Amino acid sequence: MKAQRPLTEALRAHGYAFVTDAEMREWLEHLGNVEDWPAFADSWNDLGPDTYMADGGRYRKRRYAVFTVTAGEIARQPAQPHYQSRDYNTLNGGIERWFEPVREAIGSGATMTTVLMFCRALFGMAGPAHAWHVEVHQFRIEARRGEEGRPTPEGVHRDGVDFVLVLLVNRKNIVSGITSVHDLAGNELGAFTLTQPFEAALVDDARVMHGVTPVEPLDPDEPGYRDVLVVTFRRA
Repeated sequence: MKAQRPLTEALRAHGYAFVTDAEMREWLEHLGNVEDWPAFADSWNDLGPDTYMADGGRYRKRRYAVFTVTAGEIARQPAQPHYQSRDYNTLNGGIERWFEPVREAIGSGATMTTVLMFCRALFGMAGPAHAWHVEVHQFRIEARRGEEGRPTPEGVHRDGVDFVLVLLVNRKNIVSGITSVHDLAGNELGAFTLTQPFEAALVDDARVMHGVTPVEPLDPDEPGYRDVLVVTFRRA
């Protein structure tokens, strides 16, 4: 897809890219549509608690789904656990983690399908594959008085996949949440903050590490949260 070529070139040159909300909306609307975005974003109000947090935190909610993506098909797979080895997740890795599934209407809806089409086109140009194993995570990181929310409690890390998309869905009453990207020696390559819905980070997971600083409530008397969609693509 010609319009995505600058992102492909950025991934190849630097191992990551930041995408503005206007750019992301333009690319998504070129591929499909995001007409159900209001319902898509509202579904973050219906996530289940992440009960596997080894740090004892109760600040993370999520839903999860797995897809197989090929050139001609995007097919949701039966419910299965999420697994990362401790090589990639020293905090919560090494066990099978079962999360509540992404709601069917959201997983098969226009926005999710279009996001997966976008990733298929972009990541396919950056590193072609016959088929992709795709994992989709809806995350809400909450921040409240006396408890910061940690988007990446495992610290700066890799996910053990080929490519990662982090798409901001909503951000309310929080400060910080700075995304940083590092080379494999730990040197920082860049940093930015996702602040507007549709802003996104793209990562070549084999080449760089990434992390996000904790978030705190701007007004401690009001709820604060950071909602993101994380999509990982791994060659099947």
